[in-house]
Amino acid sequence: MSDQTFCKSRLALLSEISNVLTKEEDFNKVLRLVLSIMSEYLGMMRGMITLYDRESGNIMINESFGLSINEQAKGNYKIGEGIIGQVVETGSPIVIPNIANEPNFLDRTGARAELDTSSLCFICVPIKWCREVLGTISADRMIIPETSKAFENSKSDNKKDIEIQMEADLNLLSIIAAMISQAIQLKQQTFKEQRHAAQLKNESDEYEQTHSGDGELNAPVNIIGNSKSMRNVFQMINKISPTNATVLILGESGVGKELVASDIHYKSQRKNKPFIKFNCAALPESIVESELFGHEKGAFTGAISARKGRFEQADTGTIFLDEIGELSLGVQAKLLRILQEREFERVGGNKTYKVDVRIIAATNRDLEQEIQEGRFREDLYYRLNIFPVTVPPLRERKADILLLADFFVEKYNEINGKGIRRISTTAIDMLMRYHWPGNVRELENSIERAVILSDDAVIHGYHLPPTLQTAESSGTPYSGPLGQRMDSIEYEMIVEALKNAKGNMSKAAQELGLTDRVMGLRVKKFGIDYKLYRTKR
Repeated sequence: MSDQTFCKSRLALLSEISNVLTKEEDFNKVLRLVLSIMSEYLGMMRGMITLYDRESGNIMINESFGLSINEQAKGNYKIGEGIIGQVVETGSPIVIPNIANEPNFLDRTGARAELDTSSLCFICVPIKWCREVLGTISADRMIIPETSKAFENSKSDNKKDIEIQMEADLNLLSIIAAMISQAIQLKQQTFKEQRHAAQLKNESDEYEQTHSGDGELNAPVNIIGNSKSMRNVFQMINKISPTNATVLILGESGVGKELVASDIHYKSQRKNKPFIKFNCAALPESIVESELFGHEKGAFTGAISARKGRFEQADTGTIFLDEIGELSLGVQAKLLRILQEREFERVGGNKTYKVDVRIIAATNRDLEQEIQEGRFREDLYYRLNIFPVTVPPLRERKADILLLADFFVEKYNEINGKGIRRISTTAIDMLMRYHWPGNVRELENSIERAVILSDDAVIHGYHLPPTLQTAESSGTPYSGPLGQRMDSIEYEMIVEALKNAKGNMSKAAQELGLTDRVMGLRVKKFGIDYKLYRTKR
């Protein structure tokens, strides 16, 4: 297999696991599917995921492939017992090239009792949350395919190939373990909360409202939206907010990713702790590292004193890294270390600082494409992408456009001392037809402009930006730019006058300063039925 093919296969494997972790809610089914995917892509003979119960001190096999139910039931270990017990005790991975020559390999399940174990290698990796070991993930692999030679007796070339393969397997299992760790942490957190709710019946209603998907949706107060796609986002926010899980927010520019991050923080257990925001694209690369990790006095020209970085400022709280796809590979490597170990050094220093911080990242880039093109670290992506939250673009949530528009009208009424009462029918039509490439941010800017331009307490179509001024949305068939705009304005003014006059042509003409004859000609030109407005305001 070529290096390129191997890379694509590994990326496909991790992508499938990420999808399973995101979409499947049944915790045990998640682990079964992860092992099944590993078996399919890696051809491993057996795999196990064990969980460590701190209260009982037992390490038990939770899910497996290649083991019978009876064999799985025998997989029970104590701290320090066998390879699995040692990995839980030390928090470090162990690779056994030849399990036949390893006295600490217990094979307590008995699954390998009748096999030639001289050709089997065993890899066991801890599943950790920060520095706490939650369990292990392990797998068997044939170290020399189609032979039964022992590792120590293999030729030097074969031995080197085997060592490279085992190293690749170890790195891959480490990434998968990191992905699983947050799912396990989330499951354990949920289990603790459920047990607490059962013990305190008087708080059960409050618990169900917070955690039950069947109860009333706890929508954010800072995000406007009632469309199905946004309700799905709100449900995901409510699920992940109470945990310490790393979150990756995806979506186009202007959709409101920062608002989602803010809501996750203020619904979490860290809500009274710092919430530090940092835009990774706002500063030159040479400054970003110092801003994130801080610097020591004299680290560079102008560093006249030591300075804390954003991670230190966010200690015990949350840091929001917007546009994370803009970070250089060097800074990405340091960020990966913080995700794994929660420690770093300041620029120009060698003292290690430890922080307790939750990381929420956001990007409008396709990070999988960035990985393929070598601009984003694959291992960092899969440590960030455990719980992705995708915020839909405005064109996919058109039911929310008028809600947002009304909100922005009220906001800019207050800011500018205006008294806009409504948005005209033509303007509404234009808002609904437009494709909004700039999303909610563009909508807000358009409404701010319209509020400022309006002088009759109504937002008309001609108050909206030129990009929204189209013949299709204004109801006029004219294609010339100047004629199109003038006809759009004239059409809307006539309709508004007829609404105000309740369909009375004479009153409408008087309001517009026209004779009845000219009014009749204009109504005929635009095909307006004045009778439609006799019962409407």
